[in-house]
Amino acid sequence: MSSVSPSPAFPTPEEDLAARLAVIETCRRMNALGINQGTSGNVSLRHGEGFLITPSGIDYDAMVPEQVVPVHLDGSYSGDWLPSSEWRMHFDIYASRPEAGAVVHTHSPHATALSCLRIEIPPFHYMIAVAGGKTLRTAAYATFGTAELSRAMLAALQDRTACLLANHGMICFAPRLDKALWLAGEIEALCRQYAIARKMGEPVILSDAEMNEVIARFATYGRQPEELDGAGVAAVEAPRRRT
Repeated sequence: MSSVSPSPAFPTPEEDLAARLAVIETCRRMNALGINQGTSGNVSLRHGEGFLITPSGIDYDAMVPEQVVPVHLDGSYSGDWLPSSEWRMHFDIYASRPEAGAVVHTHSPHATALSCLRIEIPPFHYMIAVAGGKTLRTAAYATFGTAELSRAMLAALQDRTACLLANHGMICFAPRLDKALWLAGEIEALCRQYAIARKMGEPVILSDAEMNEVIARFATYGRQPEELDGAGVAAVEAPRRRT
């Protein structure tokens, strides 16, 4: 799985091709993992002075690099292919969240099902903190592809990196494509677990104090020592390293 990060302001042709291939690879992985189907979701990567996004209505298995669409910071696009109908959500995330390097939007089954309930998913499991807070929010409903939906999404993403979209699906972002795809998978897994737990009874919800401790640990969750870079100590105590 590619770990392509956002490219420099003026990418070389080689960097441009690598970025386009990474977007396509992520789309195919998304469907292979069962967190999306058909062409319903979309993927983007911050690139140069804008971002690259999947084209509208093109099958991922047939997609070629030339069909991946550059969208610019003025809201225009280049090339012969229309960008995804959801380009505006991606555009607004990049414009408002400088830490966002990649965005993944899917119609994964359990996230989409729970989005139809229009509820906020409580901290039934500590991994809810993976989205950046104590709950997983659902954005207010608006028609797909509209500025209204993008505004609702941004409100739900305040202090978060993922949210559900009412009667629609989910969206998330991360610094890199591989991290964004991983987060999309985690959100779907959490939604599936919550749906199962609700069928079995009423889940016990973690307290604010418990979640505050989890969120503090998540500041360095999943990072290797070289990735901490002053961010603090590791989230959990590691065994002693042999020298």
